[in-house]
Formats: sequence, C-alpha cells, structure tokens
Amino acid sequence: MRNTIMKPQSEIQIFKTSAELAKAAGRLIIDAAKNAINMRDRFVIALSGGHTPGQLYTHLSKPPFRDQIPWDKTFVFWGDERCVPQDDEQSNAHMARTLLLDHIDIPTTNINTVPADLPPIKAAIEYEHTIKKFFGEAPPRFDLIILGLGENGHTASLFPQSDAVYENTSLVREVYVAEQKMFRITMTANLINQARNIVFLIEGENKAEILKTVLTAPYQPDKYPAQLIKPENGNLYWYTDNKAAMLLRACREIN
Repeated sequence: MRNTIMKPQSEIQIFKTSAELAKAAGRLIIDAAKNAINMRDRFVIALSGGHTPGQLYTHLSKPPFRDQIPWDKTFVFWGDERCVPQDDEQSNAHMARTLLLDHIDIPTTNINTVPADLPPIKAAIEYEHTIKKFFGEAPPRFDLIILGLGENGHTASLFPQSDAVYENTSLVREVYVAEQKMFRITMTANLINQARNIVFLIEGENKAEILKTVLTAPYQPDKYPAQLIKPENGNLYWYTDNKAAMLLRACREIN
C-alpha cells in the first residue's frame, strides 16, 4: 500500500513498511534494466550502502526478482565508498557482494569497485578514469543511481561543508569525514545529475526531519547536500516508508 505525491520532474512514493519500500525499489530496478537493455543493450547501475539498500539487495538476490534482470548485460558501480579494505564490513562493496553479487550470475568483469585500497586522491582519480573509460566518447550517464539520505543531509559521500559539495568539474572526489575519522570516495553531483534515473531510499523516524527539510527548506546545498540532486534530464524518485514521511503529511505543499 502506498501514497504518491507528485513534484515537477520527480515523484515521492510513501510505503507502509520498509519491506514494501525495498520490493518497490526492486521493481523499479527491473523496469529500468529492461528499458535500458531494450534501448542500449546494457544496464548501468550505481549501488549504495546502508540498511535500506541491504533489504533491496536481499530481494534482488532471490526469485522472482533475480530472474527478471539480465545480469550478463548489467554493469555495476558504486556511488560512494569508504576507504577501507573490500572485505571490511564497513565497505559498501562488501555488503553488496555478501547480499547480492555473490548470489547472482554476473560476470566479474561487469563489477567496477572503487579502488579503496589506494591513497584517497589516487583512488578518486582512478575511479573517475574507470567511469570515463567505460562510457568511452559518450557522456557518462548511468541508467540508475541509488542514493540514501543521512540525518545531516548528506547523500553518497557529499557531506555538509565538504569541498566535494562545491565540485563542478570532477566526476569523482575524495572526502575526509572528520566525525568518522575516515576518507571516503564519492561521485559528485556533477556526475549523479546526469543519470537517467535516481532513487533515494529513506526509512525510519530518525529521517523524518531531514527529509522534510531537504524537500521544503530554501536551497542550501552546502548545508543540505542532498538538495544538489536534480537530474538534468532524468527521473528523480524518493522512496520512503511511513515513518520517514510522517512530517511530509503535515505539509500543505512540497516545494
């Protein structure tokens, strides 16, 4: 069961539970994959970390979802990554492998992880090179990018007041997150906004205030980096459960 709020060039869908949200996101991925393969003979997706994508990956790893995606024509990237070994539990790639990639028939050459074992600046440069090489002479445009929303308004690893928020040239940047005492690698808004489809997956009462703020507050991307995400020629979806959306229902209008 879901409610839908329409916005210009975007759509907010509210689901009763996080499980319903994850299944709906799975159906969105299946539709995007079929359309991309029909049009361009390949499907290019950027995954995210976090709890909600974890539920999604579990659904995608099993029938009936697993059997509806041509994995041999699916190419996987990540929107961001922590600078930790790939077998570290904090690694987004590790989570995706454990919950999804190790359970599907996808060629290893189709999986493009962030080289997080390199020094951060070099890792960002190398990952941008990988993306550019993959797309060749065409502009780098993903068919679908999955994003989350942090309680501080960050998305991917675009954190408030970080240099990456202001980046308008590079496709990938390194970011030092002081509160985590950790470097992270992230796609920039410059790259994310080229995608054909972008979906935010948001759940939990602890996200209600920031979701309302990002959607209704004046544009302050240095404070709320998620506001940077405005696809130039694509679809933007906000998939949220009832708890995360509870403050949206009190709004007369979503700006």
